[in-house]
Amino acid sequence: MQLDDLILVSVDDHIIEPPKLFDRHIAPKFKGREPRVVVDPKTGVQTWSWEGGSSMMAFINAVVTLPKHEWGFDPGSHAEIRPGCYDVAARVRDMDKNGVLASMCFPSFPSFSGRFFAQVDDKALALGVLEAFNDWAIEDWAGSHPGRFIPLALPAIWDPQLAAKELRRVARKGCTVMTFTEDPRNLGHPSIHSGHWDPFFAACCDEDVALAIHIAADGMGLPGGEDSPIDTRVTIPTWNALPTLAEWLWSPTLLKFPKLRIALSEGGTSWIPGFLDRMERHYSNQKWTGANLGGLTPTELFRNHFLTCFISDPSGLLLRDRIGIDNIAFETDYPHSDCIFPGAPEDLWQHFEACGASDAERRRIGFENACRWLRFDPFRHVPRAEATVGALRARAVGVDTRTRSKREYKAEFEAAHARA
Repeated sequence: MQLDDLILVSVDDHIIEPPKLFDRHIAPKFKGREPRVVVDPKTGVQTWSWEGGSSMMAFINAVVTLPKHEWGFDPGSHAEIRPGCYDVAARVRDMDKNGVLASMCFPSFPSFSGRFFAQVDDKALALGVLEAFNDWAIEDWAGSHPGRFIPLALPAIWDPQLAAKELRRVARKGCTVMTFTEDPRNLGHPSIHSGHWDPFFAACCDEDVALAIHIAADGMGLPGGEDSPIDTRVTIPTWNALPTLAEWLWSPTLLKFPKLRIALSEGGTSWIPGFLDRMERHYSNQKWTGANLGGLTPTELFRNHFLTCFISDPSGLLLRDRIGIDNIAFETDYPHSDCIFPGAPEDLWQHFEACGASDAERRRIGFENACRWLRFDPFRHVPRAEATVGALRARAVGVDTRTRSKREYKAEFEAAHARA
């Protein structure tokens, strides 16, 4: 296998939502009450606002091809970022240039768990807006380019019965993945141990829909204190997946729902072997706790239920057998600050070479694990010969990957809108 022969599916990317996403999907009875983009006339800052509150875009979540000295948490606007952040046709062109066949895209302004929609008092409105958002994500974003996006939906995170109902609704639309919170208690809801969420988890199993739990889904902010260096606070969020995994593995939920599949999104992999070592030691030694894993070891339970992913994680690949070669997938994190663009294949290939991965392992990590765990078959729409890094890049002629400033993007944006 050569680098150009790789097939890549990224299980963690992001959308900076376009302003008109609700126009086609919001129910008539809620028209005018949905979130809208409001632009401050003095600063040009854009905010998603409605009666449930507001959500602002931080530049750090849309910095692909911006010069690094312009990165930061300052609020931004669509005019100052790469069109691939918010325009699906431009995104596909960027995916071609990056050699990425397919992508699973998490939302931005609603949060990864949809908690932004739960903040409004009128829960009928909350559900109507949630349904409209999911319809847009499935039909307009993922559905616009079949075989290029894994459809991903948000739950009605404030009510497990409604969450189950929405899951069943989107499953009929072909959606095979729905997000969930890292810990419901952080949002003021009962824990996964309580049984409160069982109707939702049962629906996941009935409909064969996987859960995707992204780090920072609870909106708890960056770890550390306010006087911690920003480097400290930006370095460690990936490890938020560790307590999430511990809660799930010791929970009775996985015994109740043995078919439940969970993707730990942007959680990395290098910490998992040591974590599993600790789990195995604890389970064999601390018998007084009475932990019941249904006759399985912690490692077996982990491998039965969890898909992990990495952006650039050479230590995890060196220890891939300890994690489970069938439990590892790849991500590019476009367009966040950890994003690999346009050199994702080269970065991954370098790590494969360093760890001596076989061709079979490169296929599993590159795309096979993601497609199996998330029930996604891109080859129904894209022939394999046209799905490789080499084939995708061959048709990406003219895609500009130069570093450009906010000012340059804004000038291009305004010129395009003037022509339109």
